Amino acid sequence: MMKRYLTAIFIGISGIVLIIGLGVDLYWSGIAAWGIAFICLIFAVYFTKYIPNDNDKQ
Repeated sequence: MMKRYLTAIFIGISGIVLIIGLGVDLYWSGIAAWGIAFICLIFAVYFTKYIPNDNDKQ
């Protein structure tokens, strides 16, 4: 039942990672932040299959 919320959670995590990663002025922080955000977005796309579809119930 919790899998249906993982898409929104991963999108939120990717946004937080980008805000924190781009706010820190380290040498590789921008590249690392975009990489982690991209991986989180891939997981978000994967877990969209667990979002219920109202058309299937009819």
